[in-house]
Amino acid sequence: MIDELVHTTVLLDEAVDALAIRPDGIYVDCTFGRGGHSARILQQLGERGRLIALDKDMTAVAHARSWSDTRFEIAHSGFTHLTEVLSGLGIERVDGILLDLGVSSPQLDEAGRGFSFRFDAPLDMRMDTSRGMTAAQWLATVDEGRLTEVIRDYGEERFAKQIARAVVAARETQPIQTTRELVELVSKTVRTREAGKNPATRTFQAIRIYLNQELEELERVLPQCVAHLNPGGRLVVISFHSLEDRMVKHFMRDMSDADKLPRNVPIRACDVPQGKLKLVGRGIKAGDAELQLNPRARSAVMRVAERVYVA
Repeated sequence: MIDELVHTTVLLDEAVDALAIRPDGIYVDCTFGRGGHSARILQQLGERGRLIALDKDMTAVAHARSWSDTRFEIAHSGFTHLTEVLSGLGIERVDGILLDLGVSSPQLDEAGRGFSFRFDAPLDMRMDTSRGMTAAQWLATVDEGRLTEVIRDYGEERFAKQIARAVVAARETQPIQTTRELVELVSKTVRTREAGKNPATRTFQAIRIYLNQELEELERVLPQCVAHLNPGGRLVVISFHSLEDRMVKHFMRDMSDADKLPRNVPIRACDVPQGKLKLVGRGIKAGDAELQLNPRARSAVMRVAERVYVA
């Protein structure tokens, strides 16, 4: 049973502390997962507080619906539909938004989901198993050039061209349908290996990110988050991949910069345009104690920004 699989929430204390919870505030957990962050937020909310959670994973939604707390609501939705979800609830602005972009441990550890190369399972890799193309279906039809681009750009894999060529050649004999088949194929193709890392790690990561449009969805949700934050509200984002973190870092930086004016334009200080966000500290990583308990936290980076008042 999936609910028997344990998920250890990454940067739990740091993320909830960064939200600076107000007891009567409204908060959004855009990636419910198994509810670690949500449960901690609810502990800090008063009777008038409210928490809205989103998740595209139907198993996660089923878990959330077992909670009986009138302050809490769950939506089966990807976070790119944040504006739509809030509008449907009659909410325009909130006091804090959390995005934990990692794949949950139950998703990784449930063999049937096909996210992990540690199990022999059907190649699925969809966050939302109710829609979309599986990894096996995509690998059966994608052309070599596009596959090379995906593995290179999303997996930062230097042997992307060789892996793509091997996949296309192998499927001429028989379809690649299981995780083990893909692992064995990549392992034979990658000539050098990183210490302590399976040679298929980057390829699996790239296919998952591409199929679930993870970077595109992140790019779409970040402006929505800013638009829905009250002044003083916090945006907290935990990334697990350098491409995600780079996008979040640049977005927050750009939104914290005022509109640039031509040099030497006479203008009063009070009339100088302001940015919409204020950066709060630097990127935060898991400490040694957390890493000993949860090695999967080693790649996590948390960034925080606060909405400023803009007239």
